[in-house]
Amino acid sequence: MIAAVVPVKSLDVSKSRLAARDREWARDLSLAMMGDVIEALLEVAALGRVAVVTPDPQVAQAAEQAGAEALLRDAPGLNPSIELAAAEIAPEPGAGVLVVLGDVAALAADEVARLLEAGAGGGVVLAPSRDGGTSALLRIPRDVIPARFGPDSAKRHREEALHAGVRYVELALPSLAIDVDVREDAVEILRLGTLGRRTRAALAGFAAERA
Repeated sequence: MIAAVVPVKSLDVSKSRLAARDREWARDLSLAMMGDVIEALLEVAALGRVAVVTPDPQVAQAAEQAGAEALLRDAPGLNPSIELAAAEIAPEPGAGVLVVLGDVAALAADEVARLLEAGAGGGVVLAPSRDGGTSALLRIPRDVIPARFGPDSAKRHREEALHAGVRYVELALPSLAIDVDVREDAVEILRLGTLGRRTRAALAGFAAERA
């Protein structure tokens, strides 16, 4: 079984580029997107555990209400948080971990299943976002390469896999292409039929109001 880790920032700093003047709405949107990501992951039979790692108690509570495990931990940074959570939920030697960002709100369970199937041979499987980032990263075993999330992370993960000499697969999956950071992302994700119900409700009227 593969374990899934969903890293989510503190609500005080979430989505600042999208709604700098409306922090309450930005917080609600972040929770909605996380809920939709969790719901999709829980539909994937090959995932044994789904956990959210966050420094925010409100996020942790919402994650548990959505059906995920909550790892309420101090925030040493995105990548250290991911590595600590991965080691905690998949401690067995050779265990695999899937990292999915908490704002990939159009995530489709069948595409997650495709990604997991592609990882059957071990190594690294990556689903890129359209901005050059990494929306999902499967590592078998979990420490086969280090997590390098951040700007241009798809390139950095490719380079790590090449340097380590491990199997690497990259899948362009439509439901994983958009992580919502700016207005244009919100407009585009509303066009995807797989967008989760919580996020769709939170974004209702957003595009028209900000057009």
